[in-house]
Amino acid sequence: MKNLSSHISPNQIKTDKILDSTLRPESWDEYIGQTKIKKNLQIIIEAANKRNETPDHILFYGNAGLGKTTLAQLIAKEMNANIRVIAGPVIEKAGDLASILTNLTDGDILFIDEIHRLHRVVEEYLYPVMEDFKLNIILGKGPMAQTMELDIPKFTLIGATTKVALLSSPLRSRFGATFQLDFYTQEDIEKIIQRSAYVLNIEIKPEAIKFIAQHSRYTPRVANRLLKRIRDFAQVEENGIITKNISEKTLNFLEISEKGLEYGDRKILETLIKKFNGGPAGLQALAAATSEEEDAILDVYEPYLMQMGFIERTSRGRTATKLAYEYIGIKYDEKQQNLL
Repeated sequence: MKNLSSHISPNQIKTDKILDSTLRPESWDEYIGQTKIKKNLQIIIEAANKRNETPDHILFYGNAGLGKTTLAQLIAKEMNANIRVIAGPVIEKAGDLASILTNLTDGDILFIDEIHRLHRVVEEYLYPVMEDFKLNIILGKGPMAQTMELDIPKFTLIGATTKVALLSSPLRSRFGATFQLDFYTQEDIEKIIQRSAYVLNIEIKPEAIKFIAQHSRYTPRVANRLLKRIRDFAQVEENGIITKNISEKTLNFLEISEKGLEYGDRKILETLIKKFNGGPAGLQALAAATSEEEDAILDVYEPYLMQMGFIERTSRGRTATKLAYEYIGIKYDEKQQNLL
């Protein structure tokens, strides 16, 4: 089962999106993990409220599924503000940006996901908006061109990105607060699974919670996805009760192995070890050998493999560690690796 998406129906995808929304925390107390970031955000919001001002623009960055969108929505709830959610690539020209901004009201939040994918022209129009809440638009072309200045309601821009390095320095410097979301702890993931099971009205055994958490890549989105898939199996085979046994059967069926590695993760490790003698291997070469896109390796596989200590990234390329050899079950030749 190398392509799991082919086994998921459109109805299932639609249901999952509804459930993802249902599982989002409704308050700071329900949001588990990222304790320091939560505390910082609470201070920012409380201070802004005491000054009767909108909070500074905020930037979240980190791997997918760690809760950037959820934090933005919690900020909106705490401020009792409306939130407009939009993806960076959707804003193609200045007119699109003007339409969005002029429909905001004072105190609103504009959340731009994958903000690093904003068009550069649009990004430049955004600079004076973030600083002075003024949008300068050029009407017409050539000698007849005129500049129109629009006053924009005072709002808070929250940006989210998985690739903070791709943000231009001028844009990044205009955010008043920047936070990096880290992978979660085992304990926090267990609490998230327990809460999600309660919200979804699922009966789950304590040993199953721990087992699922161990395979969740320290990421809430993955934990909730696995919980929902295991629930499907449990409803068919275990009268809806999630046990460790049904959890093991489900993850074996989904080809998710110990430590949460999926087919794509193992393929990268095996290719790096068997075809490149453990590396170093360049990103392009590794992508070609595994038939994966470079962005997929960078954004999906590599962060977790590095977190687990299976891959090291050097100036010459990616190398497999001794832990990766042990995981794959191939003898690690330390002398050969030192020569390489």
